Amino acid sequence: MEMLLTNLQSPIILFFLLGIFAGLVKSDLEIPQIMAKGFALYLIAAIGLKGGMAMMEEPITAQFWLLISAGIALGFVLPFIGYGLLRKTSGLSGVDAAAIAGHYGSVSLVTFIAAGEFLRLHANVEPPGQFVALLAFMESPAIMAALLLAAPHLGSGKAKHRKRDIAREVFLNGTMVLLLGSMLIGAITPDNELATITSVFVDPFKGVLCFFLLDMGINIGRRFKELGTLGAPVFSFAFTMPLIGAGMALGISALLGLQSAEAFLFITLAASASYIAVPAALKIALPEANAALYTALPLALTFPFNIAFGIPLYYWMAGLIA
Repeated sequence: MEMLLTNLQSPIILFFLLGIFAGLVKSDLEIPQIMAKGFALYLIAAIGLKGGMAMMEEPITAQFWLLISAGIALGFVLPFIGYGLLRKTSGLSGVDAAAIAGHYGSVSLVTFIAAGEFLRLHANVEPPGQFVALLAFMESPAIMAALLLAAPHLGSGKAKHRKRDIAREVFLNGTMVLLLGSMLIGAITPDNELATITSVFVDPFKGVLCFFLLDMGINIGRRFKELGTLGAPVFSFAFTMPLIGAGMALGISALLGLQSAEAFLFITLAASASYIAVPAALKIALPEANAALYTALPLALTFPFNIAFGIPLYYWMAGLIA
């Protein structure tokens, strides 16, 4: 409880909650979209640079390659579990259930960043840079799983997806290109050159994150009305599915003998849900699915739950295997 209260007192979380409040009361507070996009690009570049630098300082081990393999497998399996739950309890169509489930097998970069800041605050530990690579590998398998789950529910004509466009959206979307590119830059740039940009990519990081989460909160607050038509099974799915992912990741962490900080980040990734990469890909691949439904659920319910309550819970879970 003390850790939860401390998390809720963090300025990062408080700015996020302020944004939700502003959105709910329909305040005219607004971050210009060009600035919001700039904040997002900055955060992606900064986390990629840090990851690339850390990977060069501490090369990837055989244990971490096993973790990457497990992360890819988990990202592919989770949508099948989510799909089964939704089809059994919610009455959603097969296409909608597949689209929603796909979001819960993928990962959220912003949730990962928030977990890293939580780790620095509560454990005084710098997040391992290799986990940026793990995040990148866990981004796409869920999209493939969602397409497989939806395929039997599509007519013969609708099944002809634009495979080239889908592949391009999955592997060459802006988030992935910038993340992997900045990781490469961080890995190959000499330390003395990286030191010249520290004042841009390190010092302002938390302040930019506060503004980004303020904007996220505003958007979430304004989208709560979209959830009014959801039934209780779909609504509860947004909180149940992260816990399922977290539990499976905890078991994998114990099997691989991860340190508590590593387990915490892996559990958080498994419990997060994508609201950027997967919606963009499924908009092309599954135009039959209800976009308002599959974007609102992870963004307006799961993301706030993880940021405010889930991250302290996952930190506690990781401590169980320390």
